[in-house]
Amino acid sequence: MIFKVYYQINFDQVPVRETTESIYVEGESESDVRKKLAPRKYNIEFITPISGAHLEYEQSREDFKVESI
Repeated sequence: MIFKVYYQINFDQVPVRETTESIYVEGESESDVRKKLAPRKYNIEFITPISGAHLEYEQSREDFKVESI
C-alpha cells in the first residue's frame, strides 16, 4: 500500500503549513511507515493511505515518486 506522509524536515520545528513537505512511502501499515522513516528524524504530522482515484491523481503529478526505504 502507498502512504502519503506529511512532515517537517527539522524534528525540533513546530509544524507550519507553509513548510510542510510530503513524500510517498510503500508499507504494510502506518506503523510500518513510521518505523521506516524513524532514522530520518522527520517531524511527522500525518500519514494517510492513498488508493483508487486518489492514487491515480497523485500518480499523474510530475513530482510523484515513491521512496524506496
